[in-house]
Amino acid sequence: MTTQAATAQEDWRATPHGHYLDGRIKSLILDLTAPRAGERHLDIGCGSGENLCLFRRKGCDVTGIDPSPSSLDMVRQRLQNRAELHQGQAEDLPFSDNEFDIVTLIASLEFMADPSRAVAEAIRVCRGRVFIGAMNRLSAIGFQGRLPTLFHPPPGKNARFLHLSGLTAMIRNQLQGVRIQWGSVIFLPWGWYSKGAGLEERIPVMNNPFGAFLGLSFPVTFSFRTIQEVIREPAALGAEARRPVPGVVRGFKHGS
Repeated sequence: MTTQAATAQEDWRATPHGHYLDGRIKSLILDLTAPRAGERHLDIGCGSGENLCLFRRKGCDVTGIDPSPSSLDMVRQRLQNRAELHQGQAEDLPFSDNEFDIVTLIASLEFMADPSRAVAEAIRVCRGRVFIGAMNRLSAIGFQGRLPTLFHPPPGKNARFLHLSGLTAMIRNQLQGVRIQWGSVIFLPWGWYSKGAGLEERIPVMNNPFGAFLGLSFPVTFSFRTIQEVIREPAALGAEARRPVPGVVRGFKHGS
């Protein structure tokens, strides 16, 4: 994201309808992630750092990764030394297994070359819960062809807008049977938001597939992974080497 794009995004948030819609999206994110102080959060495709700020305000230790050096420069200016930042791709994260309590992909899968691989990587580095936020092409704004206007500036032709069944399939390809919590916001036609905020808030958010912004959250169980290598030259063990290490094996009886 360029400096010009970030400025346009901030200008949009400063407008009455931009501020309102941004607040609706952030409320859904927090409802579905329930961040706690001290948790480690990773935002994949962190852009200008808006989501890092959101989780930082909740007391999380935040880390961001983005392929754009200019985006990371903006985050450094914005958060100073309060965020750990990395340049890299979502499909090949430079982090260990089970490293983060919360991993988010928010309005970033739309621009990735391999979204399924990015979801798999998000799951690999998580030990708590993953949140995916994406623009829903099966929504009133999506049918109007107005989804790009939720980005500032609008994305190019390479953006890939998603839908609920596609997102859940990506998740369950990695974690069969996992329980997914989901909801959506921004239901009304784009032109109604100057007067229709009250109506928007009467529409149920959870398990509603028609909002322009979809949020999905699911748990990831902590796991240990080992690398199995073939031992090509087994070492010979003498009688001394076969003795148990003191304190490691206790009270073991033959046949027990």
